Amino acid sequence: MADSDLQRTILKGLLSLPTPVLRTLSGGGVVHKAGRTLDPHFQFLAAQAKRQPPMSGLTAADARAGSKAAFAVASAKPEAGVRFSDDVLDGPDGRVPVRIYRPDAQDTSVPALVYLHMGGGVIGDLETCHAFCSLLAKTLKGPVVSVDYRLAPEHRYPAGLDDCLFAYRYVRDHAADFGAPAGVAAIGGDSMGGYFSGIICQDLKRAGEPQPAYALMIYPCVDVASETLSMTTHAESFPLTRDTMAWFMAQYLSADANPAEPRLSPIRAEDLTGLAPTILVTAGFDPLSDQGEDYAKALIAAKTPVVFRRYDSLPHGFTGFGLVPAAKNACLDIAKLARQAAEGALFPST
Repeated sequence: MADSDLQRTILKGLLSLPTPVLRTLSGGGVVHKAGRTLDPHFQFLAAQAKRQPPMSGLTAADARAGSKAAFAVASAKPEAGVRFSDDVLDGPDGRVPVRIYRPDAQDTSVPALVYLHMGGGVIGDLETCHAFCSLLAKTLKGPVVSVDYRLAPEHRYPAGLDDCLFAYRYVRDHAADFGAPAGVAAIGGDSMGGYFSGIICQDLKRAGEPQPAYALMIYPCVDVASETLSMTTHAESFPLTRDTMAWFMAQYLSADANPAEPRLSPIRAEDLTGLAPTILVTAGFDPLSDQGEDYAKALIAAKTPVVFRRYDSLPHGFTGFGLVPAAKNACLDIAKLARQAAEGALFPST
């Protein structure tokens, strides 16, 4: 048995302990903030994480290695009934690795979903969202293409974003190769991937190109030029803290970047009309919680169709914690919303 498999088995056993025991092992008490109560499994994980050095004190290489090991233990297993294969797209700035998920029972009417992983633009890879992408493909009954975009600080803004925009356009223009309807695709992602997804919709609008079939934005950042109340309320939340968010942006932004420009802070765009129908998801225990909700409200004000969900008991990054029952249930709920969007049932007026 591999080390990660053994550690997953041990963690699964610990997370199956009764809630009072989990809270006792976490130091006792209930974590309650802003009218929300943290899931006891995440309370336990947060207590264990305090034994490790903060990501903001690590090098990018060490942060990547640590997060990769953590997700290998805490993530769910990939879904049965989904095939996946790795490929490489030849982009204008170099090769862009992708992982293609195809369900055994594929519905050829479902648009391909281009999925962008979390990681603040600094960490993460195709393994980070592997289980969730397989769940999306199985639930959608359609293809999912996960993108391994370039990371900072080796490749600062806009390198990773440009990789994702290229990959979206490639999948849209070659959708039939994936067994999906030609000339259309959806865009989605979690955290940095959700942030990129919102920006890509605006990029396409500025370029005069059709919008994605739908956008899936899971706990995104949408404004790097200012802070909302949740950045203070949940400044020390697990796994994303205020300091970690600042560290990510310090790696991602180039010296001459203007944080207030819409391609860095999409909520600051002057015109949000005409964007893709959007599923916008936030987590209750997340420094970015308010940002996602504010963007949903701004899209609604601009007459963009939006379905908003907030999972009050969960923290940022929950899509990577499939061993936690509440997180797995939320992931399935999100996948079902995406399926409804793909069918045209979630946004019937668009």
